[in-house]
Amino acid sequence: MTDISRSDVTVIRQADWAIVWNEERQEHAYARGVDVAFSDGKILSIGTRYDGIAAREIDGRSSMVMPGFVNVHCHSGDEPIAKGLFEDVGTEALWGNALYEYSALIDADADAKAACQTVMLCDLIRSGVTTCLDIASPYPQWLSIAADSGVRAYLAPGFREAEWRMAGSHRLDFDWNKAAGRERFRAALDFVDAAQAHPSGRIRGVVAPSQIETCSEELIVEAVGEARKRGMPITIHAAQTMAEHEELLRRTGETAPAMLDRLGVLGADLILGHCIFLDHHSWTRQRRHEDLRRLARTGTNVAHCPVTFARSGMTLESLGGYRRAGVNVGIGTDSYPFNMIEEMREALICSRVAGKSVFDLDTGGIFAAATTGGAKALGRDDIGRLKPGGPADLVLVDLSQPAMQPLHDPLRNLIHCAAERAVRDVFVDGRTILENRRVTNLDYEGAVRELQDAQRRASRRAEQADPQGRSLASLAPLSLPS
Repeated sequence: MTDISRSDVTVIRQADWAIVWNEERQEHAYARGVDVAFSDGKILSIGTRYDGIAAREIDGRSSMVMPGFVNVHCHSGDEPIAKGLFEDVGTEALWGNALYEYSALIDADADAKAACQTVMLCDLIRSGVTTCLDIASPYPQWLSIAADSGVRAYLAPGFREAEWRMAGSHRLDFDWNKAAGRERFRAALDFVDAAQAHPSGRIRGVVAPSQIETCSEELIVEAVGEARKRGMPITIHAAQTMAEHEELLRRTGETAPAMLDRLGVLGADLILGHCIFLDHHSWTRQRRHEDLRRLARTGTNVAHCPVTFARSGMTLESLGGYRRAGVNVGIGTDSYPFNMIEEMREALICSRVAGKSVFDLDTGGIFAAATTGGAKALGRDDIGRLKPGGPADLVLVDLSQPAMQPLHDPLRNLIHCAAERAVRDVFVDGRTILENRRVTNLDYEGAVRELQDAQRRASRRAEQADPQGRSLASLAPLSLPS
């Protein structure tokens, strides 16, 4: 119903294409030649003509309106300064993964934290993200920058009781300090309570035991209990590497989902980060399919971030298979390039390769994972879709952008070809956070300039911290001879 009494309405006029929510079928669908009207943070109407008073009109011709993406797993803390360092290295004894020996050496100092977070948020916005779940170590500006950006931010301060320690390049050990872990846990609870009370209404807290292998079973159970008392989502890295998989087998004889099931913490409010190495994966020894059934039975969610793992030769087997098993999967970017559309493309390709079939997952399926799949993981049935009465979290895609031409199916062109180059405008709660490809609320260019010096400082510290005393030239050799 058109409300002609409102004078603060924005209308996108005659959008060539729109991706709207079909409530009856509970799925996305295309619409052509529609007006999308929104006001006071809510979508008023989606239809052939909005006849009410409008304070602002946006020409929707040569545009597609779609819901913003929901990123359920990213890290702002150190990842933006790790770019270009370790893409070609890994620890052979740990199945080629670079996480423990290399990535753990890079740490952003206090002066770089704001720049790292700003760059991550701006890159996500530029690729159409309107909601993100950021797992990081709290620092003084973390909450305020998230609020200033205009995104819908779920902030997850990580805590753990054990630190990784590499013995040479052949063994992963753990240094336990349960007292320090408990202190970080208490600080994390204080932070998520403050985030939940933020006056913007766009910031929420997430309880985040960092990794399943760096937290005791007692801490995991207590953390999940505190989250459920607060009605907050929980996220934990689990089944993310073969090193972790083998460590849990050594400790408990169980896979990550089996252990969490025994602890009684699986559930619809839990998001498992990555969840690659389940008992059916071809790299593991079990060759069963019980883990997928556990996740589906309990409604537990998976945050799938293919790019950073594909760089190390690893992939989920397969995203299409998880979805067919009834597991809800959302998409995250984890690390750089913080490009949600590129992540979706990689997820689609990896799924088809792992599933050995072009039919394993289609474009509509990956779009659903990146929108309503992420929303469901966060316990939301309003974001990730365009419908009257829902939040005005939407993206305008420029269909005239050369990579979007020729045009038969705009979503395929966006995901398979154009990516963020075609994203023109982004709105959250009806407020513009990207206008004509420029982030409106944060200093993106200034933050990018800061990263070069921040990476140099982090690289010097990495050389000093490396247990083997290697130089940066040895740790991160250039792609070509100098």
